[in-house]
Amino acid sequence: MNPAAVTVTLRGCARHFNHHQALQPLDLTVHAGETLVLLGPSGCGKTTTLRIISGLESCDVGGEVWFDDRNVTALPIEKRNVGMVFQNYALFPNLNVAENVAYGLKVQGVARAEREARVQEMLALVDLTALAQRSIDKLSGGQKQRVALARALAARPKVLLFDEPLAALDARLRDRLRLEIGALLKKLAITAVYVTHDQQEAMALGDRIAVMEQGRLVQIDTPQNIYQRPASKFVADFVGAINCVDVDTRGNPQRFCRPEDVLLASDDRYQRQGFIVASTFLGASQRLMIDIGLATPIQVDRHAREAWHAGQAVSWTLAQDAALQFS
Repeated sequence: MNPAAVTVTLRGCARHFNHHQALQPLDLTVHAGETLVLLGPSGCGKTTTLRIISGLESCDVGGEVWFDDRNVTALPIEKRNVGMVFQNYALFPNLNVAENVAYGLKVQGVARAEREARVQEMLALVDLTALAQRSIDKLSGGQKQRVALARALAARPKVLLFDEPLAALDARLRDRLRLEIGALLKKLAITAVYVTHDQQEAMALGDRIAVMEQGRLVQIDTPQNIYQRPASKFVADFVGAINCVDVDTRGNPQRFCRPEDVLLASDDRYQRQGFIVASTFLGASQRLMIDIGLATPIQVDRHAREAWHAGQAVSWTLAQDAALQFS
């Protein structure tokens, strides 16, 4: 762990906007050196939480924000020593790459020699050394985001904050930059909070994931536990597809499962029966829709090279310990 990394603690942090409560009273600890992902749909309170940590937003009276044993609740963003990376880059178009990275250091009064050395260090870290003198308008979206990341890191922040930084990028570039950011965060071991509504992004980057719903924290755990042991149907549905496989006498859902946890056969080796109503080719896999006699067909993931077709009768069961149940 980075010995300079800090623990971020929120105590009773809530936020009202006019008559709307954007964030219910929240207690949250981000461990020193970990990447915590705030995951949830639009309007769930994740960006408000991030802005409270940064100092861009204040929490309601009584809430507190601590960095280690330092109460920073009343401090503005410029005195909290945080770095921020935004979706829209927030770069200066009149400055080149190196000047953008150096800007915050210049404002802080860092001496020129140290400033230039730190800019070179940061550009090397994000693989942009060769583009130091390039104009911002000549960069791709991925390059702009790496400049923004280098600028945030140049000031050596105690906490690094990401507000949906990859949302504006195309899918292929988003996947590549996600890997780069993940590797960089592990290398630096800096305390980081990352906001996204993309569950794949959350799984790939988070040491832990905090799932939020309507201004409340509904589950915080490792990516594996969030996916395999979701605390509620909302969490299960938000971080991946789920199937209802059993209902009670009133038709209320009782048991659920993931699409990859259904065992399927073209003969009658399994007890439960159904038939395929549709198949979608997804490249490495295919997703089958299977009518099992309930209101909604279940989804089953199989290898793309397996031969299944609409109208085919099948038998099925669940893998051991695969059933999900919610109170």
